[in-house]
Amino acid sequence: MTAVTTLVRKAGPATRGPLSNPAVRRLLPLALAVIVLVPLGITFAGSNWPDSLSVDPSGPLGHASDWIIDNRDSHPLFLYFFGHISNAVVLSVRGVYLVLLAGGWAGVTAAAGLIAWRVAGVRLALGAVAAFAACGLLGMWVPTMQTLALMVVAVAASVAVGALLGLAAGLSDRTNRALRPVLDTMQVLPAFAYLLPVVLVFGIGVPAAVLATVVYAAPPMARLTALGLRGADSGVMEAAASLGATARQRLLTARLPLARKELLLGVNQSIMMALSMAVIASVIGAGGLGDRVYQALASVDVGAALAAGIPIVLLAVVLDRTAGAAGERIGTEPDSRPGLRRALAGVAVVAVAVAGRLAGRLTWPDDWTADIAEPVNRAVDWMTAHLYSGVPVVGGTADWAAHFTTWVLDPVRQGLQALPWWSVLLIVGVLALLIGTWRTALTAVVAMAAIGVLGVWDPALDTLSQVLAAVAVTLVLGFAVAVAAARSTRLERLLRPVLDIFQTMPQFVYLIPVVALFGVGRAPAVAAAVVYALPAVVRITTQGLRGVDPAATESSRSLGATATQQLWQVQLPLARPALLLAVNQGVVLVLAVVIIGGLVGGGALGYDVVFGLAQGDLATGLVAGAAIVCLGLMLDRITQPTERRAGKGA
Repeated sequence: MTAVTTLVRKAGPATRGPLSNPAVRRLLPLALAVIVLVPLGITFAGSNWPDSLSVDPSGPLGHASDWIIDNRDSHPLFLYFFGHISNAVVLSVRGVYLVLLAGGWAGVTAAAGLIAWRVAGVRLALGAVAAFAACGLLGMWVPTMQTLALMVVAVAASVAVGALLGLAAGLSDRTNRALRPVLDTMQVLPAFAYLLPVVLVFGIGVPAAVLATVVYAAPPMARLTALGLRGADSGVMEAAASLGATARQRLLTARLPLARKELLLGVNQSIMMALSMAVIASVIGAGGLGDRVYQALASVDVGAALAAGIPIVLLAVVLDRTAGAAGERIGTEPDSRPGLRRALAGVAVVAVAVAGRLAGRLTWPDDWTADIAEPVNRAVDWMTAHLYSGVPVVGGTADWAAHFTTWVLDPVRQGLQALPWWSVLLIVGVLALLIGTWRTALTAVVAMAAIGVLGVWDPALDTLSQVLAAVAVTLVLGFAVAVAAARSTRLERLLRPVLDIFQTMPQFVYLIPVVALFGVGRAPAVAAAVVYALPAVVRITTQGLRGVDPAATESSRSLGATATQQLWQVQLPLARPALLLAVNQGVVLVLAVVIIGGLVGGGALGYDVVFGLAQGDLATGLVAGAAIVCLGLMLDRITQPTERRAGKGA
């Protein structure tokens, strides 16, 4: 019996077969991909995606566009559903705007200061008052109120929609899995791509602008709501269930209170995303500050764009700080007399508003404004005249742009487009497999193949070349700045307001100075993308380096390691998750701005999206937008590691 047992034990590992080896199981999908792709590549020779494997969706999309235009004024779906939505949005925005105008500049400024004071103290209150006063001093009070009214309605709708979706995802695993790709698409799809169908249904105006903003700003609220509900303390939930609470009671008395911080963070992120859409929404009639920025872009008026862009930044910073302070107050000791303080604050705001109304000063006085457009334009003209060309030794910015295009952008694009299409799919699969699971690799390959099926293979590779170049520059600069900021608290404090401004400045504003300095082409699109993505990379990397266990750093120092050795051998390896997240976020943000770069000669998919919106060509715009979603999905999968479940080899 013992001998038989021994033989069985010896034979056991052999009977399990080679597939029991996790490394073999990981390489098996790669081998299958080679077996499938290489014969396809031999059958369909050439570097371009074969026409026989492509489809042309322009016919069905054109018919859909024609049907919408023909039935928009008569079909019951538009009259009794979309029409009511449009009317509700218009009435809501108009109501908020009239309330803001009735309060006058004094009342609105006082209300902002008092809210900030109640939430975060005197320092933020003074900052809020100064921010609203600056909007008036720049001569942008009325556009600021228009933008604020639209943002109030858009954020309220985004929070409501996002909370409902997040509630469903937080309470149901099946719903959570089903909503995840929908939310991914909503966030990655360029705004220009879905502006056209929104305009087709609702027409140009406020309703289309609000609904386009909701599509962009609702996903963060949904994700964070689901995260908070799913992360509720299991012990608390079990205690509530043991006391006989129903599912509804457990939701209202346990899950939602435990998820308050995530809910408030979701509101904060929705506010920031909505404000970032202010300029893009102006393309379809949003008005306000975004319209001023867009008009300045059309006339290359940097001063006017900056005068309208600064209030957007100030609104974003004040709302971000206020919401963040409100989140930190959750769970702290409550106010002993909240009712009295709120009543006194309300009375003070009403008194200030009434005083301003009696004085006949509802809008900001014209003689209290300052024109910064002219001096800014003079400074830009000087920079253009002295830096654009003819600079001794180093050359001008036009020379830099030309060299960057010739030495970096052109070789990367030509290299990608020269690769056989099947080898591109194989490279994508290998990269995704190295960092994730076979499911990750399959998703990345299918997303890349979908681009070829849509018939935009070459423009997508052109866009990919710009994204890769911009990401490389962003990571080099971002990691260098982050390392310095992680080592110096003073430098980090100095960088914080600069990063806030760069991160909240509308994407369109970046295009104007880079065009003035670098001309028109792919280089200015890359430069704008670098400036926009750099703050996120610096913040995430700095936080990751500062979060390294001090004991590990101290141990390396005690062993005689230099500062450089500590960085390369201790801090960077331990901060690897944060570094990978920084790469991932850098890719997503760069992709967003490279698309907008189609307005300044970036070409490729960005141009197709903008052209589709400008010409009302639903097929061109949506196909390019879908290709961008696939490109973003592929890049996300090869830059974001996926945890492998132990024991399954996946």
